[in-house]
Amino acid sequence: MACANCKIRAQYDKNPKSLIGRFWRFHINFCPGWRSYLKNLSEEDRIAIKEKYNLK
Repeated sequence: MACANCKIRAQYDKNPKSLIGRFWRFHINFCPGWRSYLKNLSEEDRIAIKEKYNLK
């Protein structure tokens, strides 16, 4: 999936406070692709992603 290798996500990982990083964080709140990506992950991976990005 594209979300696993997203360049914008990589920018967020490098510098969450950058403009691109903040845009990515805002974007995942409503992105159907991101939600689909999370649903396709294993339960362990989903929990790890949610903890890493402080998601609900």
